[in-house]
Amino acid sequence: MHDQPMILLTGATGYVGGRLLRVLEERGERVRCMARRPGSLTQRTALATEVVKGDVFDTASLERALAGVDVAFYLIHSMGSTGGFEEMDRRAARNFVSVATKAGVKRIVYLGGLGQGPKLSAHLRSRQEVGRIFRASDVCTIELQASIVIGSGSLSFELVRALTERLPMMIMPRWVQVKAQPIGIEDLLGYLYESIRIPISESRMVEVGGQETLSYRDLMEAYARERGLPRLMIEVPFLSPWLSSLWLGLVTPGYARVGKKLIEGVRNRSVVENKGAIDLYSVSPMSAREAIKRALICEEKSFEEGGWSGAVSSAERRLPGPETAWMGVRYIDRQVRCVKASPVHVFRAISRIGGRNGWYAFNGLWRMRGAIDYWVGGVGSRRGRPYGRDLQSGDHLDFWRVERFEAGRLLRLVSEMKLPGKAWLEFEVKACGQDTEIHQTAIFYPSGLAGRFYWYAVLPFHALVFQTMIRNMGVWAEREALREEMEDSLREQTQATPEDHPSSE
Repeated sequence: MHDQPMILLTGATGYVGGRLLRVLEERGERVRCMARRPGSLTQRTALATEVVKGDVFDTASLERALAGVDVAFYLIHSMGSTGGFEEMDRRAARNFVSVATKAGVKRIVYLGGLGQGPKLSAHLRSRQEVGRIFRASDVCTIELQASIVIGSGSLSFELVRALTERLPMMIMPRWVQVKAQPIGIEDLLGYLYESIRIPISESRMVEVGGQETLSYRDLMEAYARERGLPRLMIEVPFLSPWLSSLWLGLVTPGYARVGKKLIEGVRNRSVVENKGAIDLYSVSPMSAREAIKRALICEEKSFEEGGWSGAVSSAERRLPGPETAWMGVRYIDRQVRCVKASPVHVFRAISRIGGRNGWYAFNGLWRMRGAIDYWVGGVGSRRGRPYGRDLQSGDHLDFWRVERFEAGRLLRLVSEMKLPGKAWLEFEVKACGQDTEIHQTAIFYPSGLAGRFYWYAVLPFHALVFQTMIRNMGVWAEREALREEMEDSLREQTQATPEDHPSSE
C-alpha cells in the first residue's frame, strides 16, 4: 500500500511539464510520465520515475498510462500543430477524460489560458473549451487559468524577450496596451503542485497571476530595464494583431508559427478577476520584475553549473532551422571533432593553449585582436598564461580568464575583453570508444543591437579560426600520443636484458 498518490504527468517534454517533473521528483512523489516518444524522456528522469508510451489519440495507450493513477496532470495542447488545432484539442480532451473516468482517476489538474472578452482568439477559446470538457466530466478537475508565464523557455516570455533584445526602436500598436497579469514560472509550479492535495469535492476553475497588472508594453520595458537596454517605443494607432503576427515572423522566424497564434490573442485582456486562489493556495506571487530577474539568474546559473554541450543540443532540437544558432539571448558556435588519442592526450592539448603556445590557428589574428582590445582600453593579450604549472580556475589566459577547470574533462574560459556583451569559450573532452571527442563551444551573450552587429561582423572569422583550431588541436594530441608510444617502445628495447639479444659471435 502506498500513502502517496500515483501521479500521471503529460507534457513532460514541454516547458512547464519539464519543470514540474523536477519539482515532483525532488519532493519524492510517485510519478509516471506519458510521452509519445519515451526515449526523449528516459535520460532526463529520476530512476524512480516511470516513463510509458502514450498518445491522447490512442485509447489503448491511454488505458495503460492511466491504470492505477490517482492524479493526472494534463499539460497538452495542439497550438504548434498545423491545421485544425481546435478540433484536435477537443478530441484529445474527450479521449483523456473518458479513459480517466473508467480508470477511476480521482483528480485532473489542467493548465489553461486566462483571457476575457467577447471575441476570444482561437487559441484561448480552445484552451478554455478543454477546461469546460474536463470540469463537466465525472472526474474532479482543477483548471488553472494563467496569463503570460515569465521564465526562461516560456514561449510568451521568449517572444517578449526576442522583440526587446533585437529591436532598439519598436513601433507599438494599440494592442500592447492590453492588460495582462504575468506570473513567474516558480509561482505557477507552486499552484500546480499544491493542486494535487488541496481539499475540494467538486471541479473548480481557478485564475492565477502575479502581483501586478501590466500591459505588454510595461512588460517589455521591465525586461529592458533589467537587461540595461535603452529602448525607444513609439505608439501608433494602427498595426493590427494580424499584421503584427506577420511582422513577428520576420523578426523572430523560429517562433513564427506558434507566435502568430499567441499574438492573435493579445487583444484579449488576461487579468485575474476571481480571487479564489487566495483561499485555496498558500502561494504568494512575486512581481513581474522579480520574476524576470529570477528567470535571467536561473538561466545564467544553469549555464555556469553544467557543461554546455547538452544544453546546446537541446536548443538545436527545440529550435531547428535558421534559429539553431540562437538560444535564449545567446549566439552559439559549436564544433565537435573525433581524435585518435586518449582523453589524457586530448586534454593536454587543450590545457596548453594561450600565451607563447598560441591558439593552434591564426596566432597573428589572435595577437591582433588582443592589440585592438588594448588600444580601446581592455586588458589585451599581454598577460599570457601561468608559467611552469597547469591551469587552475581563476587564472588569466591572454584576454581570457579560466572560469572553470576540471582536469582531464573541461576547460571554460570567459572573455575579459571590452565587448558589447559577454563571451565564453569552452572545451569538453568525451570518450568515444577507442577515440576521444573534443566539444568546442563558443557562446556570446550580446548586449543590445551593438552586440548583434559585433557577432555577425566576426562570424566569418569564427568559421575559419574555430574550425582550424579544433582540427590542429586534435592533430597535436594525436602526434603527442604517437610520440609517447614510440618513446615507450624505444625505452623497452634499451632496457631489455642481454639474454633477450643473442650474441653475434
